[in-house]
Amino acid sequence: MKSSRLWLHYACVATLFWGLAGRALAQPIDTLRLSLLEVLQRALAVSPDLQAVAAREAFAEARYDQARASRFLTQLRLQTAHAVAPGLKIPEDNAYPTDALYLNPEVRNDWAHVRPFNQLEVELIQPLWTWGELSGQIRAARYGTEVETASLRQKALEVAARSGELYYSLQLTAALLRLTRETGEIIERAKAEINRLLETGAPEVDDADLFQLRITEQEYLQRVVEAEERHRLARSALALQLQLPDTVALETTEVLLPVSFTLQPLETYLALAEAHRPEIQQAQAGLAAREALVDVARSEYYPKLFLGISGRWTYTAGRYRQPNPYISDPYLGESLRAGLGLRLSLNFGQTRARVAQAQAQRNEVAYQLEAARLLVRYEVEEAYRNVLIAKAALEARDRALTISKEWLRTEQINFDLDLGDTENLVRAVRENLELQARYYEAVYNYNRAVLRLLRAIGTLDENIRNGTVIE
Repeated sequence: MKSSRLWLHYACVATLFWGLAGRALAQPIDTLRLSLLEVLQRALAVSPDLQAVAAREAFAEARYDQARASRFLTQLRLQTAHAVAPGLKIPEDNAYPTDALYLNPEVRNDWAHVRPFNQLEVELIQPLWTWGELSGQIRAARYGTEVETASLRQKALEVAARSGELYYSLQLTAALLRLTRETGEIIERAKAEINRLLETGAPEVDDADLFQLRITEQEYLQRVVEAEERHRLARSALALQLQLPDTVALETTEVLLPVSFTLQPLETYLALAEAHRPEIQQAQAGLAAREALVDVARSEYYPKLFLGISGRWTYTAGRYRQPNPYISDPYLGESLRAGLGLRLSLNFGQTRARVAQAQAQRNEVAYQLEAARLLVRYEVEEAYRNVLIAKAALEARDRALTISKEWLRTEQINFDLDLGDTENLVRAVRENLELQARYYEAVYNYNRAVLRLLRAIGTLDENIRNGTVIE
């Protein structure tokens, strides 16, 4: 009676606290096992979120190239024109040569016999001194690329942290499934024991024990579905993050264990965040860009010196060049002009308003930089203290689990010597199962807290590029 009742208690406790037994999962075509570092590296390589931000960075770099190209030949224009032009009606008694036809007043345009007309114009303007307009535009464009680079790093930190948490979630659900398979074995042994005793007609077992076990088994099977689906969901979420096909089953190469991490003083992480957080880098680059644009706006107060060159070539068949400088033919000829020039905007009121606007935008970014620093300090301290909390909880769970194992071992020995109490053994089993689950959850919370601290100080993506996760 003592043995059968014990197995029944084992089964009820297992279902009550760990009704998560493992049905066999359908075997996929391929199984891919990845470490945490491999998961993070692949996530950064295939993330469409990162690719979208990288496209903005490429646009900013192209804009920077355009700004640098504007230093030389700011305006270089080629224009052609094609039409029909009149021929020449030259009197039969003309005595002048073809290059002196302008001396004959009887020479006329002949619109009855038109000829093809072609014209080519080239215009070139090279700035020589712009009072900082061109250099300011180039600086603003360069800092614009740094803004987008920082934005790319910010998105990389977000993707890496999300992927790492999904990896730890997959480890947690796998650990809980392993634990519930042990629970399933307890139920199976209880069923076999009760059936054996019923078949032998043992008086200490009756049908009520069997019915109670069958109810327990149904509750257990219902909870199995929930546990397995949670595991599938964690695996599917990580596979989607990594852009893996449905035919690949993703598994972790490591079991869920606390990461090896030595916590430094808070001041160390605050200094690291100041140097590495992309939000601060982004605001700093944005402030420098706005400073450059203030210089660009101020340059409108002063005259700009430039070199200008323009040339024109026109040709119409059947017409002749007249070499007299006072005679010009709009349908035939060529010209070249070159010289220095000054350009000054006299709308000083508009210039003053544009300078004020640029200064206001610069001040806005300066305040954003100050706000970013304050927010980063808060996020770093929050993440730091969450690591302390998670570490304390993990150590407490570990000590409690060690104590429960000793308690369970003691009760099992007493029971085997026929000195123990069934209820005490059942309580020990129940407490041990519960504490194992809580320990796994504490490990998950600690690992996630460390990962979030690395994200908060802005070094997570750099660690991944260097081939590690935690230094």
